[in-house]
Amino acid sequence: MRLHARSLFAVGAACALAVALSSCGAPTSGSTDSLVLADAYELGGYNPVAGYGAAGEAKMYDGLLRLTGGPGLSGFAPALATALPTPNADATVWTAPLRTGVRFSDGSAFDAADVVATYRAILDPASASAARSSFSMIERVEAVDPTSVRFTLRHPYAAFPTKLLIGIVPAESVATPGPATASTLNTAPIGTGPYRLVGLEPTRAVFEANEDYWGGAPAVQRLTLLYVPDDNTRAQRMAAGELDGTTLPPLLAETFGARASMSVRANTSADWRGISMPAGDPVAGHPAVRLALNYAVDRQAMIDNILGGHGRPAYTPLPEVYGDAHNPAVTFAFDRARAERILDEAGWRVGPDGIRAKDGVRAKFTLMYNSTDTLRRDLALAFVSDARRVGVEVDPEALSWDRIEPRIDTAGILLGGGSEPYDPDTQAYATLHSPAADPGASSPYDNASRHRDPAIDALLEQARRSTDPAIRAAAYRDVQSRYGQDPSHVFLVHLDHTYVVKDSAWTTSGPILEPHTHGVTWGPWWSLQTWTRS
Repeated sequence: MRLHARSLFAVGAACALAVALSSCGAPTSGSTDSLVLADAYELGGYNPVAGYGAAGEAKMYDGLLRLTGGPGLSGFAPALATALPTPNADATVWTAPLRTGVRFSDGSAFDAADVVATYRAILDPASASAARSSFSMIERVEAVDPTSVRFTLRHPYAAFPTKLLIGIVPAESVATPGPATASTLNTAPIGTGPYRLVGLEPTRAVFEANEDYWGGAPAVQRLTLLYVPDDNTRAQRMAAGELDGTTLPPLLAETFGARASMSVRANTSADWRGISMPAGDPVAGHPAVRLALNYAVDRQAMIDNILGGHGRPAYTPLPEVYGDAHNPAVTFAFDRARAERILDEAGWRVGPDGIRAKDGVRAKFTLMYNSTDTLRRDLALAFVSDARRVGVEVDPEALSWDRIEPRIDTAGILLGGGSEPYDPDTQAYATLHSPAADPGASSPYDNASRHRDPAIDALLEQARRSTDPAIRAAAYRDVQSRYGQDPSHVFLVHLDHTYVVKDSAWTTSGPILEPHTHGVTWGPWWSLQTWTRS
């Protein structure tokens, strides 16, 4: 749930290759076979064992499966597997056949041993992988033979295909145990994907098409990715014609709507923004305060005034795109009078200065947000204003992530989620399930409110372990019903991700439901390797 997912095209390598030296001049856009894109995220740290590309977006790597896109939830198709994996009767054993004749970018051959080594490295405590908890259902993985692998799970898990999107690395690259963040894969990726890194500077990564790619060489032969963290600077460079595309906050993106030869794209996502309400805080953790603030926030005003209409109200992590698993009855309609009644009835009385108090405790808590994210800032300040109107004082603090993380248990955070949204389990489990007994077994941002509800836990476990779609959907609806009675967060909005692109003759595959990651890895470019000329 950490909110600074990096662009997944680039790696933190030194600009040491000879070819890199020829790419260090000023970038230009408009070439018939290349693109120049600007992103807000730093270049570096792209090792699948550390969690890079868990949603299948890594262009230097392939997973066993890939996403197919299209409206609604994306489906899955074979990638390094030759067919979708076959589960046994209770979904505890999954077997996948593998492609032959595939080679990594270092020339070595791909086979089952590489799949086994990749997943074992993710699960190895020595790797200290941030992704380890996401794969905790895997008991063991083994090669049946060089062209097939078998995953044995600790319990039935219907959503297991979502765990087969992450990139596969050569067994040799993870042969020596050690921290994933120290691996050479972070700076020198070795994958089977459609693109290869050919050069990198601190603010620029250059990629070229893998001419030997098993799926056919991409028509877009060269990609230059620029690191431009400031929103306004990216907008200026886009307006100046330096870029073929970029990601921008909604209101800034809309300023390009009338420009000739440029288009604004808004793609639906399962990405949410909301407020964690830490259970350990006497105010934010009070059930009446949490419930009242859910009614006190004007979500539609946030969508209209901050998102420029590019979003939908969020009441739980599960929006309508999840079909039968979505519970439309669970909402918190904007009702300031109701919020005030809830607080009054719980004994939170308004003081002379308009701020409430109960048993000598002032209705005040801190809300942290990342200092570099203008959208989070604006949502945080809108929340602060709405809370103040019902007598709750929220003190906003703009901080870096390294200063936010140590205070997760004691202060609210303007969070985002939806990193792996291609099943209700991966969308909701980490956010709503009680914190793990072992803090090291999960991300510190999982259930940042630290709220515990055994009934929700039981329903989430039932849903992830059942193989019956109807039982799963009913359990998720019940999760939301239970949550609505005692919310642990104040979910605000589900975002549309907004992009500006220079018009061209490329034919793309269309949009996909996007995860929390919202850089140029996604948007119009999520399937870059499939583009063709009109």
